Amino acid sequence: MMPPYRRILVTGANGFIGKNLVVRLSELANVTVNTFVRGDDTAHLPQLVALADAVVHLAGENRPTNEAAFTQVNAGLTSELCNAIQQEFTATGRHVPLVLTSSTQADRNNPYGRSKLAAEQTVQALAQATGTPCTVFRLPGVFGKWCKPNYNSVVATFCHNLARDLPIQINDPMAAVRLVYVDDVVTALLNALTTPTSGCVYSNVEPEYIITLGELAGQIRAFADCRTTLMSERVGTGLVRALYATYVSYLPNEKFSYEVPQHTDPRGVFVEMLKTPDSGQFSYFTAYPGITRGGHYHHTKSEKFLVIKGKALFRFRNLLTNELVELCTSGAAPQVVDSIPGWSHDITNVGDDEMVVMLWANENFDREKPDTVASTV
Repeated sequence: MMPPYRRILVTGANGFIGKNLVVRLSELANVTVNTFVRGDDTAHLPQLVALADAVVHLAGENRPTNEAAFTQVNAGLTSELCNAIQQEFTATGRHVPLVLTSSTQADRNNPYGRSKLAAEQTVQALAQATGTPCTVFRLPGVFGKWCKPNYNSVVATFCHNLARDLPIQINDPMAAVRLVYVDDVVTALLNALTTPTSGCVYSNVEPEYIITLGELAGQIRAFADCRTTLMSERVGTGLVRALYATYVSYLPNEKFSYEVPQHTDPRGVFVEMLKTPDSGQFSYFTAYPGITRGGHYHHTKSEKFLVIKGKALFRFRNLLTNELVELCTSGAAPQVVDSIPGWSHDITNVGDDEMVVMLWANENFDREKPDTVASTV
């Protein structure tokens, strides 16, 4: 979804959320991004605001060496930014909508929480005085790619350390953490830019997840283990999907790839790639010219074959009627061939080159219950 604003000022653009937001904004046509980052002179804020159609204020301090920085950055920088927006309105009558990321700790009586609450109150005052559309997000823990480990994100720390076989520390495995995923945060920020509000409103990032530290560590360890067990976690939806993407983003360069078992015999090779908890497994095999593989049937197991390279002859024989079925496929015209329970089947390389076939089976191979009975076609 494209914001109605073409010129976006992002403060804290070099931070975790800022990096993700700037990349997403760069994907939008006709949108330009100006940035204000740590070390920039606040005297330039009026000029930057004058060039902006909207502002996303991400800059903040959450773990300074001096507690005074909480007030200086979280409250002070927000005040200067709001003053610049108000000056622009006074000079031109133009509203520059503001989106602020705050923290769920804004309701806590600690230096960080008080500074975040002060920033919110400054934004509220801006909206009340000028009618500027303002949106405030009180974020819980945010996780995702490019977050600094061993800083203020337990997810980043766990992913970084476990991806490198380093220890992690858990004082209370039952302690629960509230989390939102950075992609969902960025989507919420873009939605706030797309649908400007009237006055100051509070908005939430959805979905929000709650998980204990013990469960979090266990899940991330399972991601690491799948490289040796080949058993994938259920990474297609929800929190596990987001955690898996985050874990993979912390892999060191030398772990971008890993070996899987290869079984070799005179016919060719058989390689298992991936297993799933309840949707079978993926593998591939090769066969030299003239070689036949298979020669068995299944009672319940079913498979899908896809010839990627070469030319194959599939043969099927019905166990009860001896009816024969033959069909040819090749990598030049991809077709998926199903194995049918109750039919003996084999596959022969009838080409001149090595044949490569991708294979999916609806269940993981169990040596104790293989459901594979030798039978010639």
